[in-house]
Amino acid sequence: MTTHPNPGDALSRRQRLLYILLLGALTALGPFTIDLYLPAFPDLEASLGVTEAQVQLTLAGTTIGFALGQLIVGPFSDKFGRRLPLILATALHIASSIGAAMSTDIATLGLFRVLMGVGAAGGGVVALAMVRDLFSGYAMVKMFSRMALVNGLAPILAPVIGSQLLLVMPWPGIFVFLACYGALVIVASLVLVRETLPPEKRGQSGMTARQRYKSLFTDRIFVGLLVVGGMNFAGLFTYLSASPFLFQDIFGFSPQQYGLLFGINSLGIVAGVQISSRLIRRVPPQWIVAGSTAWMFLMALLIVIFDQAGLGLWGVLVPLWFYILGTGFTFPCVQVLALASHGAQAGTAASLLGAATFMTAGLISPVVGWLGITSAAPMGAVQAACILAAIAGLWLIVRPRTVPAIQ
Repeated sequence: MTTHPNPGDALSRRQRLLYILLLGALTALGPFTIDLYLPAFPDLEASLGVTEAQVQLTLAGTTIGFALGQLIVGPFSDKFGRRLPLILATALHIASSIGAAMSTDIATLGLFRVLMGVGAAGGGVVALAMVRDLFSGYAMVKMFSRMALVNGLAPILAPVIGSQLLLVMPWPGIFVFLACYGALVIVASLVLVRETLPPEKRGQSGMTARQRYKSLFTDRIFVGLLVVGGMNFAGLFTYLSASPFLFQDIFGFSPQQYGLLFGINSLGIVAGVQISSRLIRRVPPQWIVAGSTAWMFLMALLIVIFDQAGLGLWGVLVPLWFYILGTGFTFPCVQVLALASHGAQAGTAASLLGAATFMTAGLISPVVGWLGITSAAPMGAVQAACILAAIAGLWLIVRPRTVPAIQ
């Protein structure tokens, strides 16, 4: 493998650790925004007098807002640098979190949740782009895996924190907590985050935003990875939107028990990301994705089969945990493959990847609510359909044998 110098090579070990912690915390704003209020779904349903599907639509709205926000933040960060869009987007997140806390009907809450998603997009896009500014190849893989140890705590801690907050305050308090988190992100951005895209490199390619998008959409491998990443995320979000009702209403979990279960399941993502990031040194990432998607399809089918066979709670929990493990294997591989060949427009590439994943998730995850959550079978069936589409995208569009080696 040819070694290419990276700007990040000049960072000391202490500086690298600081970047890992800060960028991991920035990307965690999105998962916290999405996951923190999941234990409050039944409370929202009762408080606002709405249906399960209407509550799930607020989650879908958040993911769609997150997708749209990334489409704006990514090209903006390529042209004006990384810090400014991060600060502006997070300020919007704080304002909309306060608006969500003050909402008295589901429509208003849904609107502010969309805006929260737009605002939370800044941290995720900018963090990925900053890593690509500083590193490439396997050095980039290592940074992604170490950041995942930090931001991987978010889906573990968020529902646990949310369920504990519900013991001492009503559901609006969760959004006040998110506003405080956003304020901390802005302080860190102003004080600790340094600009990684110097002025002379902004818009270096000489292309407009439209031209950058065109160059990405004409890259067959990148387009295929949008499908794979989007469907992988849609399957995960199907679990996110269905699990509060499945485990609390069907299996009788309390919000606190659900938060603990969610944290245990989220360990599967962290484990998958870490193992996958190490395997990439020996196994090309496209082949890891081939294995992980086949594995997830099998686990989703087992959720349906075991549920219909009457195996009860453990018949859902075991294959579900291993399904979530597979999503962790897939995430870093898709990121590395998507960004490896697009360093000159890292922000735009990261924004498209994020937008595709969250938009797809936002559109597909409510389907399980419309099917009705009377058992685990609808969730497993939707997950299986999502991963089948990901497998098709991998083999028909990406075509693993044609993917260039990572340099």
